[in-house]
Amino acid sequence: MGMKFEQAFEAFMSAQIIAETNNRRRERLERGLGHAETEFLRCVWYPAAGHFNHLYPEWEVRDFSNGYRYLDFAYMPGEIKGAIEIQGYSSHARDIEIWRFKDQCFRHCHLALDGWVVMPIAFPSISESPKQCQQLMLSFIEKFISGARPESLSWVESETVRFARGLLRPFPPSELAAHLKVSTKYARMILQRLCGMQLLVVTKGQERARMYQLNLAV
Repeated sequence: MGMKFEQAFEAFMSAQIIAETNNRRRERLERGLGHAETEFLRCVWYPAAGHFNHLYPEWEVRDFSNGYRYLDFAYMPGEIKGAIEIQGYSSHARDIEIWRFKDQCFRHCHLALDGWVVMPIAFPSISESPKQCQQLMLSFIEKFISGARPESLSWVESETVRFARGLLRPFPPSELAAHLKVSTKYARMILQRLCGMQLLVVTKGQERARMYQLNLAV
């Protein structure tokens, strides 16, 4: 994934810079992301999501003192706003200055009051527990897209979406059939219908060997 990530990351950052009209944010983007933020994208976000859709690094927000602050990443696929903050750590973390600790707490409080869903990720976890972080990010993404389900879904379609949401990994029609207690042929028909609605996607396989997964790129 090394080369694939590098190419996707370069295109992602270039697109962000080109589209930005805010000079303050553009200057921050042009300086490049920090090591912790880049490693988060490399080891956690990109392997989990496979794309950078709706993700905005160095996103500018107004703070409680009427100044400007910058989120490490904003995730905004719709009306809900998500903030991902990479938390640094040192051997002296327990001795953090009280004013900085209070400021960080106030920052998260004001983001929450302003409607942001805040996800803090400890930097050591990126290298020590990448799979756990990836699972958290998949659940984070799902939190935003789960509210966009069509109300016209039948019970069995809604249950299939719920099933896929709980797994957050590719699964074959036979696994869904066992869950729903229906035939594999009927399960395959449901999956194809939900793919047509762009709620699920085919991840791999040909015809009857296909695997399906929740669509995280909406």
